[in-house]
Amino acid sequence: MDWVQYLSNAIAYIEEHLTEELRVEDIAGQSYASGSHFQLVFHLVMGISVGEYIRNRRLSLAAQDLLAPGNRISDVSSRYRYVTQESFSKAFTRFHGVPPSKVRQTNIRFFYPLTINVTVKGGFQMSNRFIDEFCWSGLADSNEEDPSPTKIYQRLVNWAANARRQNPDVFDALTEWLLDDSEWTEDKLAENEQVLMQGVFARFRDQNSQLRAHLMELAPSGVVNDAVFQALDRFDDELSGKASDARLRETVASVFDDFSLMQKRRVRELVAGGKTGSFCTDSVELYGYINYLKDLDATVQWALFMPDKVENQQKGFRLDSFEYKKLPKMRFIGLEAFEGDEPNNREAVTSLFSCLDGLSTYQSEIAFDIFLVHHFGLGVDVGQGHGFWGRFMKADTPVPEGLVFFDFVPEHTAEAAEAGPPFLSQFAYAVFNGDAKAMHSTEGYDANAMYDITRNTMLGQGVVIPYPDKYWTAEVFIDGHENPSTAYMFSAEL
Repeated sequence: MDWVQYLSNAIAYIEEHLTEELRVEDIAGQSYASGSHFQLVFHLVMGISVGEYIRNRRLSLAAQDLLAPGNRISDVSSRYRYVTQESFSKAFTRFHGVPPSKVRQTNIRFFYPLTINVTVKGGFQMSNRFIDEFCWSGLADSNEEDPSPTKIYQRLVNWAANARRQNPDVFDALTEWLLDDSEWTEDKLAENEQVLMQGVFARFRDQNSQLRAHLMELAPSGVVNDAVFQALDRFDDELSGKASDARLRETVASVFDDFSLMQKRRVRELVAGGKTGSFCTDSVELYGYINYLKDLDATVQWALFMPDKVENQQKGFRLDSFEYKKLPKMRFIGLEAFEGDEPNNREAVTSLFSCLDGLSTYQSEIAFDIFLVHHFGLGVDVGQGHGFWGRFMKADTPVPEGLVFFDFVPEHTAEAAEAGPPFLSQFAYAVFNGDAKAMHSTEGYDANAMYDITRNTMLGQGVVIPYPDKYWTAEVFIDGHENPSTAYMFSAEL
């Protein structure tokens, strides 16, 4: 039995256990190999990781299950090992392009079980493709004579939305290429420098220069979101080789000065970072230079298209007020809400707020009932969201027995150096007005309307969201927890 048969056995094992817990060690056991060696060989042969293969197969089968009569989304998400229906919906939408509620035979993607065909492909064709695969602005690609400033700007908005869908995967492919040792032998170094430095980096600098010139010309008309200029400034600084992250600064500057250093694996790791996925939310062990470029590319695009998106997302309600707050140290006190049991938990929630009423002398500036959500500093791909009913109180408020607490501090200090609590008491505060049902709608939103609009407003203004290490959000029940929430808090770095 050879390695082809070993991998075939492993795939068969995965297919037989897709609705069960799948551990890499168990799968690798079908190949009589260690987990790490199996994952390496699987990725080299199949072109995707074991985790990606399992996820793609589960989501493909989930769509087919949803097409069958009587299958509920909650049942299907549980069947394919998703901890929450929210995480399933997000993964499903990323894979199929539509949410589970809109699945149709005509709009689902099929990912079939893999079979092994051994082929050999050559060298630089993959890396040369990066330059053309990015979605460039194409500012001159218009046959319209003397278009209005509004039309020109709308073309930029449309480009930005398309680039946001396309570019993240190209950046991930760039990271993968940088980490492929076989592509970084001495004989390939000169061509690689041409691809990366004179190709990708120089092309982004040229694009930014053109964007800036067009936007400055349009600015007097009042159509331009001024946040885009700050985003371009930050992007240009990073593209010049002046890394904003002190941990990368010396390495990046050295590479810009002497590209031959890229033959060293550790140097390329610091440049490449890790793959963060199509939505830039996957966790990575090392955040490298390419990750920062990916984020700054996104920041430019968000500044262009998010204001329109926010406006169009408000259906049946309006964003009444929006501000940023940076509060003194405070403490959240409450109890964890368990998924699916909220109707049976009302008595406990009522008892909680009655208890907190007794601590009224300790109330903070945000004196409302709150539903706080965070991931203990982990990315959504590895850390389940945890919800907590409670209130923000003053710092060092005594915690009644049986309740949990999380401290919030105003700055990144030694106390707040690690991921997770204490979180930052810096946040966006959005208040909504109108149809409460529409405010809490999930159809067409990543989470719900209030979450999406608060976040998207921040992105459009170029405000940093401290994801994932200090990320948290909170629904604010201005009229008490017995009534729908009408305000939202979203963690920020101000």
